[in-house]
Amino acid sequence: MTKILTVAGLVGSALMGGLFFAFGTAVMSSLQRLPAGQGAAAMNLINTRIQNPLFLLIFCGTALICLALPVLALVRDTPGKGWIVAGSALYLVGVIVISFAINIPLNDGLAAGTTDWTAYLAKWNPANNLRAVAGALSVIAFALALIKAE
Repeated sequence: MTKILTVAGLVGSALMGGLFFAFGTAVMSSLQRLPAGQGAAAMNLINTRIQNPLFLLIFCGTALICLALPVLALVRDTPGKGWIVAGSALYLVGVIVISFAINIPLNDGLAAGTTDWTAYLAKWNPANNLRAVAGALSVIAFALALIKAE
């Protein structure tokens, strides 16, 4: 069970980290080139469309796995448990906490018209890049846990 959940955590972290990487390397740099009103409108549309069942399943499901998996690994004294704890913490703090503390409030402000597009980009992009890095590091930690378990 621990191995299956570790693989699920790895895959979920990879999907989310990859999404944030794509935003950081392609989507946001494209939106930045648009006039402010168009860029903000496009981002608002993206923010409404991304809230779909599949995204929420991966985003929240991976968080739930990362809450349960370290407990299971520690209770079962699973080889690689330190990497499991690290991978889980990286996802929970680097993806979930940053999303709810920075990116989502900025998205809400942009949608409400209370956040300027330039100010939005200056805060949203670095936070998104942190999420991408945290997702990638989480994948590495989960992979190392699986290697250690062999």
